[in-house]
Amino acid sequence: MRIALVAHTGSPLTVATGHDPAPRAAGVAAHARGLATLGHRVTIYARRDSRALPGSAILAPRVTVEHVTAGPLAPLSGAELAANIADFSDQLVPRWRKNPPSLVHAFFWTSGLAALAAARGHDMPLVQTFGTLGVAERRHGSLADGNDVRIRLEACLARNAHAVLASTGAEAADLLSMGVPRSSVTVVPCGVDTAEFVPEGPVAKRSSNPRLLAVSRLDERQGLDTLLHTLTRVPGAELVIAGGPARAQLRKDETCQGLTSLAGRLGVADRLSFTGKVAPEDLPALLRSADLLVSAAPYDASGAISLAAMACGTPVAALAAGGSADAVLDGTTGVLVPPGRVGLFARRVRDLLASPLRLEAFGIAAADRAQARYSWDRISRETLAVYEDCLRPAAAGLVGAESS
Repeated sequence: MRIALVAHTGSPLTVATGHDPAPRAAGVAAHARGLATLGHRVTIYARRDSRALPGSAILAPRVTVEHVTAGPLAPLSGAELAANIADFSDQLVPRWRKNPPSLVHAFFWTSGLAALAAARGHDMPLVQTFGTLGVAERRHGSLADGNDVRIRLEACLARNAHAVLASTGAEAADLLSMGVPRSSVTVVPCGVDTAEFVPEGPVAKRSSNPRLLAVSRLDERQGLDTLLHTLTRVPGAELVIAGGPARAQLRKDETCQGLTSLAGRLGVADRLSFTGKVAPEDLPALLRSADLLVSAAPYDASGAISLAAMACGTPVAALAAGGSADAVLDGTTGVLVPPGRVGLFARRVRDLLASPLRLEAFGIAAADRAQARYSWDRISRETLAVYEDCLRPAAAGLVGAESS
C-alpha cells in the first residue's frame, strides 16, 4: 500500500518544545515505522511547525515526511490549528492528485477535517484517530478544547470516515454515543517502543527512599495536588514530578509555585522534587528509577506514560480512567482506584510499597503485558488489519468490474 498519514498538529522531525511528555508526533512516527516494517510505503503529511524543517525528508526506510506550510511556523494549540485547516487541506489536494495514496489515516480532529476535504472526489478510504475527543475534554473540565464547534465537527467527521480507531474502550463508547456505527469503530490502543523502554538499562540517580514518580504536564487539571495529599499518608516516600518547562524555568511556573507552596503547608516539601522537562532519551532511565509510577489525572486519553513505565518494569498506580484503566491490570501490573478516593489511593500505594516482593512481581507482570499487548509491532498489525478491511470492498468491486 501507499499510505498517507496526516499530521496537522506538527512534524515528527521537530524537537519537542512543549511540556507534553508524549507528543502526538512521536506516535505518528512510530505508526509510520511499524507500517513500513511490514512492507508498505508511508508518507507523513505534516504541518511545518519550525523554520528549520526541510520541504521533505526521509524519516526511515520507506517513510517520507512532506512538510506543508499552513499557519505560523511554530507549535500551535488546538484552537490555533483549527484556524488553518482549510489552508492545510488545499495544499494536500495537488499532492494527492499527483501521487494518490491507497488510503489516508488522519491523527487528531483537525487533521481529519483537512484530509476529508482533500480526499473528496478521490477513491481513497479515510481512517481517523482522534487521540482525544471534545466530549471527553468537556466532561473532565477542559472548556477550551471541549467546545461545541469541535464536538459537532468531530461527530460529523467520525460518521463520514470509513473507520475510526479508538485508543481506549471509553473513547469507543463515546464514539458510539455520538452516532458512529459500531462497525466503523475499532479499539487500537496507543503503543510503546518495547526496544527503547525495557526493564534492563541505565537507572537515574535516586535516594534510598521509596520513589513515587509522576510524569505529567504542570497543569492544575493533572491531579498533582492529589499526589501531594497522598504523600502525606505514605511516610518515608519521595515524590518526583517530571515534566513542565526546563528546570531553570521551574521557579517561574505558576503551577510549580502552587505545588511547592501546598507541599510546605502539608509538611512534605522535603520529600518533593521537580525535574523539569525530561528529554525523550532520558525518560526510560527515569522510569526505571521509580518504585511506582503514580497518576491522579482524572483524564488520560492514551495512557502512554503508564505503558512506558510498565515496559520498563515499573508498576503503575492510577485512577481508573482513560488509557490507564485499559492498560493497567488492577492487582497484577499495578493498582487502579476510582476517581475521588484519595484515601483509598494513598492506602493502596502505601500497602504496595510495604511489600517489596509483591512490587517486584507487579513490575515483571507489567513488562510482560507491555511487550505482549502494546508493542508497536502488534499495534501496527492491528492498524493494518483495519486498513485492509477498508480497502476490501473497493478491491471486490474492481474484480467484479473486470469480470464483466
